[in-house]
Amino acid sequence: MSKPRVAFFSFSSCEGCQLVVLTLEEQLLELVTLIDIASFREAMSEKSDDYDIAFVEGSITRTSEIERLRTIRERAKIVIALGACATIGGINCLKNQFEMEEVQNIVYGKMAEKFDTIPTRPIEAVIKVDHWIHGCPIDKDEFIEVTKALLLDKKPRIPAHPVCVECQMRENVCLFEKGMVCLGPVTRAGCKAICPTYNDGCVGCRGLIEDPNLSSHKNLLNEHGLTVDEAISQYMLFGGNSKEKYE
Repeated sequence: MSKPRVAFFSFSSCEGCQLVVLTLEEQLLELVTLIDIASFREAMSEKSDDYDIAFVEGSITRTSEIERLRTIRERAKIVIALGACATIGGINCLKNQFEMEEVQNIVYGKMAEKFDTIPTRPIEAVIKVDHWIHGCPIDKDEFIEVTKALLLDKKPRIPAHPVCVECQMRENVCLFEKGMVCLGPVTRAGCKAICPTYNDGCVGCRGLIEDPNLSSHKNLLNEHGLTVDEAISQYMLFGGNSKEKYE
């Protein structure tokens, strides 16, 4: 029986999530015994258009990227959005707060008209996505969980609860008690609450949980003398593609 052929692709991103894959060390060695890697620019120069599973990192920020992404979808049996840029648009969505012409002029100056730019969007705004691995960057264990599940033809177990649950499991002092803004109550878990654990508020890089209790979160902010505008400011770092959900 032939092994599944896997390819990694990059769109507008820092490619940090693919670098996380390369830090799997012994787990990566085990993984490559189960798959054939067709393309992986961060790891090898060879590449092939013959693949079954496509991991796609990065958001769509140019018209020219749309056709390339659709071609990947046509060739792959399974497409996985890899990291915050691909799953929710990521930091690249910050440019959506401005007119695209203004963005072009600021970034490219006199050469602006020669460069294409469009409002940033996650890849599922362009193609059908089968699975998502959230975060900036992704979590190693979650990547292994999803990949193994796919190889076994099972549904990956992705957390549906908020980051607050993981924070409590790690016995962290709630950042609201420290007067800090945190999006943990409405953000999808799976990161092991790494930011709050190191005394930094969650900024929502894994996206909102399904049906988030935004009213409760707003009340929590008010109780601690914090404002909704402060939370939205945090949320916009990664959630600019869906600001209306929070408001």
